[in-house]
Amino acid sequence: MRLEQMLNQISAILIRAGETIIMPAYESSVQAVSKTDGSIVTETDIACQIFIEKELAALDSSIGFLGEEMSRQEQLSCLNKEAAFWCLDPLDGTTNFAATFPGFAISLALIVDGHVVLACTHDPIRAETFTASVGNGALLNGKSIRCSEEENLANSVGYIDFKRLDHEIARRLATERSYRSQRNVGSCALEWAWLAAGRGQFIIHGGEKLWDFAAGSLLVSEAGGCVGDFHGAPLFPVSHLSSPILATCNAQLQRELKQQLTS
Repeated sequence: MRLEQMLNQISAILIRAGETIIMPAYESSVQAVSKTDGSIVTETDIACQIFIEKELAALDSSIGFLGEEMSRQEQLSCLNKEAAFWCLDPLDGTTNFAATFPGFAISLALIVDGHVVLACTHDPIRAETFTASVGNGALLNGKSIRCSEEENLANSVGYIDFKRLDHEIARRLATERSYRSQRNVGSCALEWAWLAAGRGQFIIHGGEKLWDFAAGSLLVSEAGGCVGDFHGAPLFPVSHLSSPILATCNAQLQRELKQQLTS
């Protein structure tokens, strides 16, 4: 099956999950429980993952599956054993969802031999579907998108998650501010997608999970951005379930921010 054909099919699956599972639950009362890592999960997260995993298996049963709502042991087993696997966050921004704050998304990537080759992030609130396939650019609802062309850090808006940063780095970023402003949306998937669409200039995060950044990293790189960790090392080929994140709209901002994060 061609990647572009598969991308259309997985987009349809995520849109359907948003329409039939996430939005009906969002419009009713939601009960959340805490996980061992301090994050929360709802019945909607689990129902969405079950639905999407089943649909993906029907699409191609030879491809493995790694989802956020699996055990760590299952995730590591997939990461270490499968040459090709889907990486899914069935509801990124669960805290927002449970609080009825309209900032959450479904995020799915296809990883082959350690590299992302397909990506789809669907925002059911705004009916926005961001897609990318390696070497073919990034799209929003079928139309090409590009990262911002802003090269002046002083004019830049960044997505910064302060609570997951080293205290000293967080202090410097907060008090010795070299950028115009910062936001924390509460959904990594949306921040990546919005960076790809030019709605901001950089992302700094102390430790995202693979399902947080897999799809988004391809969206941003295919939209002309730069993706790596705090030292500029590439995130792929993937070998770990988490990584610090520095993603920017261009190489100039990447160099400036990397120096601030590692000095």
